[in-house]
Amino acid sequence: MSYLYETHLHTCYASACAISRGRDYIKPYKALGYTGIMVTDHFYNGNSNLSRNLTWDAWVHCFCRGYEEAREAGEHYGLQVYFGWEETFDGDDYLVYGLDKAWLLKHPEAAHWTRREQYETVRHYGGCVVQAHPFRQRYYIDTIHLATGCVDAVEAGNAGNAEASDDALAMRYAQKLGLPVTAGTDLHDVQDLTADLPFGVYLDTKLRGIEDYVAAIRENTLGNLRIPAGRCDFQGTETVKLPVDIRDGDDRSTGQSLGDLLV
Repeated sequence: MSYLYETHLHTCYASACAISRGRDYIKPYKALGYTGIMVTDHFYNGNSNLSRNLTWDAWVHCFCRGYEEAREAGEHYGLQVYFGWEETFDGDDYLVYGLDKAWLLKHPEAAHWTRREQYETVRHYGGCVVQAHPFRQRYYIDTIHLATGCVDAVEAGNAGNAEASDDALAMRYAQKLGLPVTAGTDLHDVQDLTADLPFGVYLDTKLRGIEDYVAAIRENTLGNLRIPAGRCDFQGTETVKLPVDIRDGDDRSTGQSLGDLLV
């Protein structure tokens, strides 16, 4: 038996690009056979709709509202709900799992991390970092930044990518680095949730807590991905129109070409 989890979705309470409330997701995901979902609203430097003029405590309480509402509804309907967030640097996004609201309230410095500080601190406190949709090419992104040494895994399947080739490149990239791969719907509006749309990760055992998901990533024991057939198949003909900045474990540009990395 396997258990299906959504790893990437947003609520309107903290993500400026989202339409749906936390509780809106529960019954639809339950009906589609999901065991649980992970609420990953946009964090402080991402596309958040929360005022940066709030005190840190007030900001965190507002930020967690979507997750807390979803968790309460999930407990009622029998769907597991876990907490995470999506932080942005220079157009590159990272999913963080394993830290909670209480931790955030004590660590306002999280709003000002570098990529390296994020990775080292999150791991130190028992969490993990996943680079989200690393090859996404959109009008608001001027360079693709690949944090090769500051992530535990790569999101290889993302339903929000307009081009399947973006997912194929991400899969190839993760394989070359020897990193685990995840998949998520990156959902913002529950009205978009159809039987064919949602992505996710299958696990062999039901999560007892978010720490089990973190362990599966850090130990590279994730199960299969829920993605359309062939979505992540690398052909070698995929194109990247944007400049690519490959960064090392110290978060410094290496000058390496993408072609050399993916060969």
